[in-house]
Amino acid sequence: MKTLLCAVLTAALLLTATAPHAQADDFIKWVDFDVPATLMRRLIDLDRQSFEDASRTRVDWIELLAYLGAKCGGSFRNFKEAHLKNLLAALDGGQDMSELGGKLKTFGYYYEVYSAVLGGLVGEYEVDNGAEGMEDWQPRYGLRAYSPIAKTFPFSHFDDFGTGRNYGYARRHLGHDLMAATGTPVIAAESGVVEEIGWNRYGGWRLGIRSFDGLRYWYYAHMRQNRPYAQGLARGQVVMAGDVIGYVGRTGYSFKENTNGIKQSHLHWGLQIIFDPSQKDGSNQIWIDMYELTKLLESRKSETVRDPDTKEHTRAKGYREAVPEGRFVPPPLQNPL
Repeated sequence: MKTLLCAVLTAALLLTATAPHAQADDFIKWVDFDVPATLMRRLIDLDRQSFEDASRTRVDWIELLAYLGAKCGGSFRNFKEAHLKNLLAALDGGQDMSELGGKLKTFGYYYEVYSAVLGGLVGEYEVDNGAEGMEDWQPRYGLRAYSPIAKTFPFSHFDDFGTGRNYGYARRHLGHDLMAATGTPVIAAESGVVEEIGWNRYGGWRLGIRSFDGLRYWYYAHMRQNRPYAQGLARGQVVMAGDVIGYVGRTGYSFKENTNGIKQSHLHWGLQIIFDPSQKDGSNQIWIDMYELTKLLESRKSETVRDPDTKEHTRAKGYREAVPEGRFVPPPLQNPL
């Protein structure tokens, strides 16, 4: 029944997404993201290799993914190796992606969707490989997003998106739970701007970080009692991918602030896609199944060091990427204290 419902809703949205924008509310209201981590990893490698080697045909991994999504009818259960092989052969033969994608009715829709979900995860950045006290910034290109759990800290997970939750009211689980010990450093998956920070009845001490383009809202919840966040973290602050932003805990499920209302410590990690401002807190919210993204990022973890005096963790190596002048800026609080 769930698969049938998704198929019907997706089909309806494809018709909307491929038609000219005629109404103010004509934006995407549903995303069914089921791209396997193995395929994302392969396409990222193709993108990176073509960037580093001028003799290769330049490819964009999201364009490749959008083509394959359209070719597979939106379900990667239908993916065949021949789809990718033939696409790469056509590009190597001189055909243009706009020409190839233009032959598929839903290519534009999938390109917009996958750009929204994955747009900031690959690109140019710099790492500091200098010795202690000396900077040596070196350019890189490739996957720049990080696992939300720091390197050397164990965690477990399974695909729990959509499972039932009963606290407060019956609802679906719209995130991904990473089971880890209290105090485990939590890492910013993508660079962005702190939009929400503080107590929430359901999420406990929670943190929301918006991507620079405003399309992705990364949600981290149930953080540690008493000292949930990295020192100095504040609303409106820019954080870099791989920064320590807080610590795993089990707060929440209580009207009373700073309460450990969750039985088992874990990080609730969510990703909301926002095509229109009304979707942030409105009835058309889009939350993504994070299971495959979590698997993709398990190979890229941020190493941290612990200050013995403050007991705070920070990233071990410097990282930076360009912060756009037109980056997202949090709107004023509706009910400031």
